[in-house]
Amino acid sequence: MDPASDAVRIGVVSDTHGLLRPEVPPLLEGCDLILHAGDVGDPAILTSLEGLAPTRAVRGNVDGGPLRALPLTEAVEVAGHLIYMVHIPEDLDLDPVAAGVSVVIHGHTHRPRAERIDGVLHLNPGSIGPRRFSLPVTFAFLRLFPGGVEWEHVGLGL
Repeated sequence: MDPASDAVRIGVVSDTHGLLRPEVPPLLEGCDLILHAGDVGDPAILTSLEGLAPTRAVRGNVDGGPLRALPLTEAVEVAGHLIYMVHIPEDLDLDPVAAGVSVVIHGHTHRPRAERIDGVLHLNPGSIGPRRFSLPVTFAFLRLFPGGVEWEHVGLGL
């Protein structure tokens, strides 16, 4: 049996700041779950994402109004893996290794990042919202399967 055939495909986005680029939804179609790592900027973005797949989000530092109801952190268990989301990486409020976390997802910096620290993947999908400085416009895919985690950053080439 191929363990990758049992993979769960997750779209990971962050820092939309009120802009869901039209190129993004078709790319997220077919995901089992979408995770938004904060700075949503407009509740309509979460509604749009929810139309593609179940969506979970955390509150970013610019999320006011109705978005203040979003949690600052969120733990999501998927395919035997614990994913922990926080917008600002320095606000990580637990020891991921001690908590049994497989993946920490964050945003805030708008910089794509994938780094393993003590066996835990720390993933920033980058930003798909308004361009910031000369940073690329990116999001990420996670593939979770028994015994493994794979990721891929996707650049929109904008």
